[in-house]
Amino acid sequence: MKYMDEFRDPAKVRALLSGIEALAPRLGVPRRRPLQIMEVCGGHTHSIFRYGIEGMLPDWVELVHGPGCPVCVLPRGRVDDCLALAGRDGVVLATFGDAMRVPGSRKSLLQARADGADVRMVYSPMDALQLARAMPDREIVFFGLGFETTMPSTAFTVLQAEREGIANFSLFCNHITIIPTIRALLDSPDQRLDGFLGPGHVSTVIGIRPYQFIAERYRRPVVISGFEPLDILQSLWMVLKQLAEGRCEVENQYRRVVSEDGGSAARAAVEKVFELREFFEWRGLGSIERSGVRLRDEYARYDAERKFALPNLEVADPSACQCGEVLRGLIKPRQCRVFGTRCTPQTPMGALMVSSEGACAAYYNYARALPEDGRAARGPLADPAASV
Repeated sequence: MKYMDEFRDPAKVRALLSGIEALAPRLGVPRRRPLQIMEVCGGHTHSIFRYGIEGMLPDWVELVHGPGCPVCVLPRGRVDDCLALAGRDGVVLATFGDAMRVPGSRKSLLQARADGADVRMVYSPMDALQLARAMPDREIVFFGLGFETTMPSTAFTVLQAEREGIANFSLFCNHITIIPTIRALLDSPDQRLDGFLGPGHVSTVIGIRPYQFIAERYRRPVVISGFEPLDILQSLWMVLKQLAEGRCEVENQYRRVVSEDGGSAARAAVEKVFELREFFEWRGLGSIERSGVRLRDEYARYDAERKFALPNLEVADPSACQCGEVLRGLIKPRQCRVFGTRCTPQTPMGALMVSSEGACAAYYNYARALPEDGRAARGPLADPAASV
């Protein structure tokens, strides 16, 4: 298939793996511990497990699965707030499909719908706005979440609602930003990260300049990466090459999509509609300063948090759940006490099991039969006899 097979060519995969192996002497292999490279984006995590990339790598490279799945880091208290909105008379709650499965302290939105709440799955915030046009006697609340990738579409929807004078539409805003979160991870005293695969989707909006502090202040290399197997392997090779050469820079492997400055129209819409919150709670990571956004005062009439009284409670994760340790790279998903037993994609306890981009769900779906060292099985791309 043109434009896809080019990024899954087994011969090129093997060439990149050889290139990674060739860096070993300059990286001091054998080492006391593996080099830890974090893939920030949940899309990368999904591709890594789907194609068995982790199993292709030498044992001196370890991939750490970061907090880049927005559904996975949504705290239970915010889900409870959403359930309170969905339970109000006259309210239709609209959101994306994977958000409906995130467990709150008592149930998920999917279970609330089964209990009679009017919860509808939409593919975009504009779909929610269309519901508001079609049902003027109902209040349509869009449960908006995601990083800078999805933030612009929500901003454009609010601007469109204002343009049309639609009064029965509001936003329960849970959009979050990636840069403060990476900084919080790097400030964590127990982190051992040596480099980053930067998020390709987010970077289409924010560009590559915001990552400079990682290289300059924390002396870690960053490579913005695409999502196909060759993208990820080439990006890993670029990170390791920087380490081998003693460099710490921000490089862009995903040049076919990501520009240095990102998307100016998208950023302008976001800056017009949203402002940073002082703090936002992340599941498994706690409260992170200036890591979430809310609607500006000029758009308060579209803010569900100002329109309706919400419980606004902090709810602790189940004590057996170890999502936070997985997100910080301290353990692998299969090392969690409840992985694959009490916590499965069918009955998720932890948020990382909810979305297909969550590290625990990816492990469960693609690599349950792992060896004891926690490394994924060798994938078909590294096998000369296999076809993709």
